[in-house]
Amino acid sequence: MRDTDLIALRPLIPTIIDKNAVNPAELFQNRTLRPILKLQNDLLDAIFRRYIVKRKNAFHKLNVPKRVEYIENSIRKDLKFKNLLVGVITGQFTLEEWNTFIADERELTKRMTNLLVQRLTSQVAVFAE
Repeated sequence: MRDTDLIALRPLIPTIIDKNAVNPAELFQNRTLRPILKLQNDLLDAIFRRYIVKRKNAFHKLNVPKRVEYIENSIRKDLKFKNLLVGVITGQFTLEEWNTFIADERELTKRMTNLLVQRLTSQVAVFAE
């Protein structure tokens, strides 16, 4: 029941074509990670905004290229922050998805991190507000 409900919450992303996936990690990325990140977008934005405030708003003093770099460094190098974001995503996994994730955790965490960086940097203008 929980698994069905979780999957039903996820938005469909019509631009994703499963037949183009070249390996199981890419398929997992397209079927699970991308929809969850889209579903959790508002929460991810709020978490990053709070992160900026906790870091004395230094982000707001940067130009756009430096803001992009700031976002990337925050996700890749601040392990506490990265683990929080990973938890927001993995908390939406079904048990089967969790087992798939654990089986290839290193590769899938790398993909998740890349997607988080892409999602937040693509919205860099939103954080300037």
